Amino acid sequence: MYTVIKRMEISASHSLKLSYPSKCEKLHGHNWIITVYCRLKELDENGMVVDFTHIKQAVEKQLDHNNLNDILPFNPTAENIACWICNQVPHCFKVEVKESEGNTAIYEKD
Repeated sequence: MYTVIKRMEISASHSLKLSYPSKCEKLHGHNWIITVYCRLKELDENGMVVDFTHIKQAVEKQLDHNNLNDILPFNPTAENIACWICNQVPHCFKVEVKESEGNTAIYEKD
C-alpha cells in the first residue's frame, strides 16, 4: 500500500449559517492548513499514487483567496470543506482542515 500526503496553506474567507447566534455568521477569514492523504495499492503508469500538482490544483487553485460561500454549494464549515476536498482528489481517503491553531476538522472515508 502506498500513501502520499500533501499539505498546503490557503487564505480564504467564509461566513457560516448556523442555528444559533455566533460571531462566525459574519464574514471572516482564515489561513487554512489543509492536509490531503491519498492511498493506492499499486502505483499508476507514472509510478505515482497521484501527482502532488494535481492535488494542489484540485484544492488550492479552486479555494485560495476566495470567499468560500461564493464557490461552494454548502455551508462552508471545516467539516464540510474536508469532505468536499476528499471527493475532489483521486484516491483520497482522509483530509484534515485546520482553520486555526486549535480548530481542526478531519474527514475520513469508510
